[in-house]
Amino acid sequence: MSTRLTCDVVIVGAGMVGAACALYASRAGLRTVLVERGPVAGGTTGAGEGNLLVSDKEPGPELQLALLSLRLWRELAAEPGGFGAAVEYRAKGGLVVAAHPSDLDALSAFAGKQRSAGVETGLLAASQLADLEPHLAPGLAGGVHYPEDSQVMPALAAAHCVRQARRYGTELRTGTAVTSILRDPGGRVRGVRTDKGDIHAPAVVNAAGVRGGDLAALAGVRLPVRPRRGFVLVTEPLPPRVVRHKVYAADYVADVASDSAALQTSPVVEATDAGPVLIGASRERVGFDRTFSLSVTQVLAERAIALFPVLGRVSAIRAYLGFRPYLPDHLPAIGPDPRAPGLFHACGHEGAGIGLATGTGQLIAQALTGATPDLDLAPFRPDRFPASEEGAR
Repeated sequence: MSTRLTCDVVIVGAGMVGAACALYASRAGLRTVLVERGPVAGGTTGAGEGNLLVSDKEPGPELQLALLSLRLWRELAAEPGGFGAAVEYRAKGGLVVAAHPSDLDALSAFAGKQRSAGVETGLLAASQLADLEPHLAPGLAGGVHYPEDSQVMPALAAAHCVRQARRYGTELRTGTAVTSILRDPGGRVRGVRTDKGDIHAPAVVNAAGVRGGDLAALAGVRLPVRPRRGFVLVTEPLPPRVVRHKVYAADYVADVASDSAALQTSPVVEATDAGPVLIGASRERVGFDRTFSLSVTQVLAERAIALFPVLGRVSAIRAYLGFRPYLPDHLPAIGPDPRAPGLFHACGHEGAGIGLATGTGQLIAQALTGATPDLDLAPFRPDRFPASEEGAR
């Protein structure tokens, strides 16, 4: 290559996934440039809840990625220097509740399969729910406790990973938009062109989140990332331990796995270190429409109150929305793209990007350096989708 290299790898996107990729790549000794068109955590990450979950994932590649990621999150949280405190890491556990005996039977069977795949679970009878969550509504059939479910404050987590990556030499360029991907005559990636100049590198990582399909198109390849909108309600600050775990209804798992473009809502309730309680979750594919929906937030509030009646006496102080990067088979794209040598993908995590970021970052760093990956990357291949929209139908 005649052009002098700027770095070993350009990572595009400074949300949680891109931040984790930068951290693990720089720790692996790669000269890394992290490019972001806006601020750090300015997209999906900044509109997230910070969930690190295994409870909502069925056995398979995504669950294995979640288990790897949880281990790495624990390792980061335990590092000297206060990483865990800085990102508000809390291994508080999750509680999935069933309204009816038939729901509990299905939930118990689902948890049994997860347990066989390495997830720690605990089946709870109706009489045991109050031990974990005293303010839960009476009359629920039971639930499953997931001790491994955890939480971070997502914007802090991304910012702190970037800060750590910079200590290892990563160069951060915010307010810098990628306008094209540079390729040599043979089609190999050679860096990116931005609105502030070219960055030359033999590898580019697509961590552009909901814009990941657009970035892939700049390299001449198709990655069918679509935005899936969701709203979150935020309450006034509450006393500690009103809500002690991440608590959600069993139908949340089905909503996560659904292919429907229509609106879906299921109650998800969790507290934050600062006191406010976060209430979700909604999902719908409406493009990048940022129109506020009072009807959706009303449904979220009603379903949260049905789960925690105490919230009926609490004020919601704001609501926000974000767009999850959705891929049709609900698995992210992770690893090298054989259609454009030198291009790597780390996007399409939908609503699980915060939790799956550390594992994704490590896998990308291993792929970049030629190390044996911790997981088989075949299920996450970016070229697994049909070549056209017509073929995808």
